[in-house]
Amino acid sequence: MAGNTLPFKSNYAVSSKIEPFYKGGKVQISQDEQYIFCTCGPRVNILQIDTGKIIHSIEQDDQEDITSFSLSPDDEILVTASRALLLKQWDWKQEKCTRSWRAIHNVPVASMTFDCTSTLLATGGCDGTIKLWDVVKQYCTHNLKGSSGVVHLVEFHPDISRLQLFSSSVDCGIRIWDLRTSKCICVLESHYSAVTSLAFSPDGQTLISSGRDKICSVWDLKKKAVKRTVPVYEAVEGVVVLPGKSDYSQMGVKGEGLHFVTAGSKGVLRVWDSSSARCVFTQTLPDAPALNTEEADLDPRSLMHLLPMPQSNRLATVTAEHNILIYQMPALTVQQQFVGYNDDILDVKFLGKDDTHIVVATNSSQLKVFELATNSCQILYGHTDTILSIDVFRKGSMFASCAKDKSLRLWKMDLKSGHVHCVAQGSGHSNAVGSVACSRLKKGFLVSGSQDCTIKMWDLPDPLPDVGCEPVLMTARLTERAHDKDVNSVTISPNDKLLASGSQDRTAKLWSLADMSLLGIFRGHSRGVWCVQFSPVDQVLATASADGSIKIWSIQEFSCLRTFEGHDASVLKVIFVSRGTQLVSSGSDGLVKLWTIKTNECVKTFDAHQDKVWALHGSSKDDLMVTGSADSTITLWKVSPPDISYLSKIRQQEDGIQELEKTLLKLRQDQKESVLRFSVVWNTNSRSCLDAQAVLQVLLTHLSPEEILQYQGTRTHLEGLIPYTERHMQRIGRLLQASMFLDYMWQKMRITGGKDRTDVKTCASQPSADVWRHSLPVDTHH
Repeated sequence: MAGNTLPFKSNYAVSSKIEPFYKGGKVQISQDEQYIFCTCGPRVNILQIDTGKIIHSIEQDDQEDITSFSLSPDDEILVTASRALLLKQWDWKQEKCTRSWRAIHNVPVASMTFDCTSTLLATGGCDGTIKLWDVVKQYCTHNLKGSSGVVHLVEFHPDISRLQLFSSSVDCGIRIWDLRTSKCICVLESHYSAVTSLAFSPDGQTLISSGRDKICSVWDLKKKAVKRTVPVYEAVEGVVVLPGKSDYSQMGVKGEGLHFVTAGSKGVLRVWDSSSARCVFTQTLPDAPALNTEEADLDPRSLMHLLPMPQSNRLATVTAEHNILIYQMPALTVQQQFVGYNDDILDVKFLGKDDTHIVVATNSSQLKVFELATNSCQILYGHTDTILSIDVFRKGSMFASCAKDKSLRLWKMDLKSGHVHCVAQGSGHSNAVGSVACSRLKKGFLVSGSQDCTIKMWDLPDPLPDVGCEPVLMTARLTERAHDKDVNSVTISPNDKLLASGSQDRTAKLWSLADMSLLGIFRGHSRGVWCVQFSPVDQVLATASADGSIKIWSIQEFSCLRTFEGHDASVLKVIFVSRGTQLVSSGSDGLVKLWTIKTNECVKTFDAHQDKVWALHGSSKDDLMVTGSADSTITLWKVSPPDISYLSKIRQQEDGIQELEKTLLKLRQDQKESVLRFSVVWNTNSRSCLDAQAVLQVLLTHLSPEEILQYQGTRTHLEGLIPYTERHMQRIGRLLQASMFLDYMWQKMRITGGKDRTDVKTCASQPSADVWRHSLPVDTHH
């Protein structure tokens, strides 16, 4: 095992989370185009577009699901409707409910919208009625009856002087209401299925409606008649009219006539000329396989919403998989992409030169690459069934994935742009491929393990194809029937010479990668082995099993060296941290545990997930880890200051200062940097300042100023030390003065019938001679 060093990690803290924020329903973009509002059960989540962070979450007190909401055009008022038949008005910036009232509808509200003045609110109910509310004077102004069934669409005419409201219900007609008389003045009939969206021309004289009957209708609002019916050959969910002033020639717009954009079941944006009913532009998705038109309605890339962003000349779309994409016109390039709901997280790995991204496998056929700084996501298409496992090459720019479609793929990231593309693919297994491992020293080969009980070795193509080229086909160099049941995990040793595999047959096996010969079998688990992992420094292997235990094995003797028990259910993943001296494990009980190998001790248990934690990975610098769970949450963890008691125990030993010195000087540079950072925190507390000063004394004595200044943030850390150290110096100075006064008093006192005055003097003066000498803080000024 590794040498006798101080366990460096004692705690992790949650740094950030990627959580579900949208599970379907309405999406709205603020007028200033800075925020996206979307529903998620009993909440309306507010996403800041620039940062990708949820900055506000408006939640119903009664935990009833929100059925509809609307943000006023001035971005000041948010109104929500819930299944409790209440309307609530919110100051969303303060997350404060300012008013609530009964909706009067007998059943939940299905749709709502504000007029352009932000004073009138229309609500469409499942009872076929429409109510209008004056949100300033706080009363119901209209009760419009006549619609049949659920009113799922309400929209004010943009010219407020007309005082007209448009609505649609399950009868597929579009009703025009005169708000002066509270009567329906016309029903526009053209569609044969639900009307999904309405868009007005800039002059307000033309209306374009879309429906799931695969047509768009262009209406003359003066004549209240259809000018043209446009067959679009897909169920359309959203339509947006292009503004007339900008140049959209890249999108096929050549004349000055009215053009509109549609989004629907085919998953692409298309531009149409309203006068000729022709499609003049179809968006291409370069990274996505072609859609099967017959099955397009079931495709997860089908578009459910299309939202205009006129100020920045952008469009936003929402897919059936709850992904929100923002396109820059006229090129329609993807500017940002947010994932509203991830489903089960099955695997996650750090990616990029400095672990700037993570790549995530969810319960789908797409990979998701998140930029950690902005939560913006790139979706990778290629696999045709659920992706089960990912592994990353050492330098972080290439990774491999495997899936239920019996294939594996190799992906490469452009480190400058962050764009990822597929460079190779391989197939040959006869069942789902459950695990993949990348070579450690060179980007030379892959190993895969499958539910067909075999393991295969694949050579990487050389050279790799350029961006835009078709992926190269890989063929397996070696195939070995490895286990009697599914192969759950494979991993490659740090020197690329050994392979370990874990299986449902309750065994782990060690193989020579030179010829795939079996070197030995690790037996001892009572249930299937979910994960195998080599130590980065020692000749040992860690296994995690469904029997709830983790075992450390000698790869020379094939004997069990340690067993760790503490999880209440299957242990699904295990990794080495702290240069092989510690383990982190995750389990079906939703817990993550930190273990110290030498002592068999569970140092800490972390409870941040509500379901199985399938995914676990550590960063290349060993200062972060990421976990992913079946609760759809990805959690990023950072090392937090270790328990000061470790240092106290060492310092209080006989020759404690020397032991502390030995321990600290064994640490790597990045670990010394972290200890220096933690010492600044410890130094702020009078209880731990002596330990902090002891650490500082070692570091400042044995490291040159040039070395220390190379540490990140050193100047800031040292500046933070000075005021607290001065305070500690003043406190110690006062104690020294008090002890000298005590010493003086003992010298002058005449004690009779007790100890000799000299003995008493020695006892009394002992603190000033020994204790305080060792307690003086380091003078950080020098």
